[in-house]
Amino acid sequence: MFTIDQIKAAHEKVKSGADFPNYIQDLINLGVKGYDTIVTDGSVSYFGDNNFTANTDKKYNALAVLPTANKERFIEFLVMHQDGQTDYLTFCQHAAQCGIAKWRVDIIEMTCTYYDSSENPILIEKIPE
Repeated sequence: MFTIDQIKAAHEKVKSGADFPNYIQDLINLGVKGYDTIVTDGSVSYFGDNNFTANTDKKYNALAVLPTANKERFIEFLVMHQDGQTDYLTFCQHAAQCGIAKWRVDIIEMTCTYYDSSENPILIEKIPE
């Protein structure tokens, strides 16, 4: 199975949201089936076959996630990030400001779903292949 060190090596190639599709391909090659990113601290849980999981530590100081999601504003920030205009931490700050508490990448379905603090899906997007 995969290790956090292998995932970190793949993630080091990511400079902006524009690099995301290549990152997903690297994860597929490692055997990752999906992962959850927690916006408050940047921790990530990766999962694979047979209920295998690997977890990272927090990546930054705690961000306060607003209790109400602003889907329209979040989409604006997401488009900026995917266009390479923001770095990862800035994107996470924007997500928190828009009430996004986590996102789940499902590599099998090739989707990324953004959730509010109550686990309600706010936006589901198809991952470009």
